[in-house]
Amino acid sequence: MSKVRSALVIGGGIAGPVTAMALHKAGIDATVYEAYPTPTEGVGGTLALAPNGQAALELLGLAEEVRAVGLPIVGTAMAFGHKKIDIPQLDGVAPPLQVHRNDLHRILSTAAGAQGIRVEHGKRLAAAEQDGAGVTAHFADGSSARADLLIGADGVHSTVRTLIDPAAPGPRFTGVLGFEASVEHPAPGPAGLTHFTFGRHAYYLYWREADGRTRVGFNLPHAAPMRLSEAREVPAEQWLRILRDTYGQDVPGGAFLDALEPGRLHANGSVWIMPPVPHWHRGRMVLVGDAVHAPSNSSGQGASLAIESAVELARALRDLPLDRALPAYTATRRPRVEKIAAQAMRVNHVKAPGRLTAAAMPILMRLLMRVAMNPERTFGPTLRHTIDWDRPVTP
Repeated sequence: MSKVRSALVIGGGIAGPVTAMALHKAGIDATVYEAYPTPTEGVGGTLALAPNGQAALELLGLAEEVRAVGLPIVGTAMAFGHKKIDIPQLDGVAPPLQVHRNDLHRILSTAAGAQGIRVEHGKRLAAAEQDGAGVTAHFADGSSARADLLIGADGVHSTVRTLIDPAAPGPRFTGVLGFEASVEHPAPGPAGLTHFTFGRHAYYLYWREADGRTRVGFNLPHAAPMRLSEAREVPAEQWLRILRDTYGQDVPGGAFLDALEPGRLHANGSVWIMPPVPHWHRGRMVLVGDAVHAPSNSSGQGASLAIESAVELARALRDLPLDRALPAYTATRRPRVEKIAAQAMRVNHVKAPGRLTAAAMPILMRLLMRVAMNPERTFGPTLRHTIDWDRPVTP
């Protein structure tokens, strides 16, 4: 196959605009097609952007702008009842950031528009046809578009993934719903010190924000997944009662909930992870971001890995013909993302509620002691990872 000159990017969240801008940097024309009829304001909460994700954004000239709206994580601690372990941070790398998805999405979308990249809303992908000369995307509104390549940046419920492989695994529900709130109850330590806390019945995290308020994230155990729209149809007062029943006896979780006004509680929907995906590409279709690798939120790497993969895909398409570029991209990315996902999964199992948490706690304590003794070995390969944009990609 010949070199790619044009691409259809399906999905306008985080991975979509980054992919389009990386392709633009590589000299490839890209248009983003988003299923939502308008920009996705209000979808998602705060996410972590790790040093390696910031380094990838540096290549697109966006890291400083994102840092300006993010809160540096100055330290992390894990708490189990009255026991607390401080987790050391690596020296010589940018601190991780707490950044709201809306802020990150706004920066990415604005930058893509400034580069002349089109984003078309209300375009839900229904089908795709490919041949030796290109690929045609058919949308639910009856329209279509054609290019050399179709890229699925359409999240854990990816349509492109099933077009590439109808037998592909789907996302797995982690057993929790995500909630986030800002409260007028102080958190210990300086702004940005993030506490990961295992309560009596469930897991939560919190940190002091720059304005002195406390941001709290709850992982509420739930028997079945709920769509975001379903979760937000439930009155906030009802969710608040459930959260108080679950976390009310925890310190300081109970105090946070006592101070929480219902209007400041936001449901973020079900928390999903992606198992290993056998086929990342087929013909003129390929996957990027959460559509192919969505690690547990324990990793703090979801957005960063998506940004990395977008840049690596663009590099491969820049340097190689399509039939060699996609295997090279997969060979570069699969080992890294699957290793990080497996590491996060071990921690995620311990975040299960009830007796499972209690039984697994000694194991996690030993694991955390090893982390504290050798942070370079534990975090270094993940957080120090950088991409050499100028290095040619070989098959």
